Amino acid sequence: MDLRINALNSQAATGVGRSASARGAGSSAGVGGVGSGFADNFKTALQSVSKAQNEASSLQMEVQKGNPNVSLEETMLAMQKAQIGFQATLNVRNRMVQAYTDIMNMSV
Repeated sequence: MDLRINALNSQAATGVGRSASARGAGSSAGVGGVGSGFADNFKTALQSVSKAQNEASSLQMEVQKGNPNVSLEETMLAMQKAQIGFQATLNVRNRMVQAYTDIMNMSV
């Protein structure tokens, strides 16, 4: 599971290639376009973490059912990957909330 956020390419940074409805309705980042690239990357990372959690859960169910094709080691590894991904995502979210709070508390 790769949780690295790739560098923004020029197309994502300028918002080119996205439909007008996606720019207006789906973007919570605002006007700049650069934020929408981060939002897209963060959404992809969240989907990856969710997929890892679902995979770990299904492997866990198969082990509990006694499926001989699924090993306990494979299941434990998948569970640890999902846990690490969730913790990383949680830390990113906490830093984003802290940054937002710091910005909102700045005096103008």
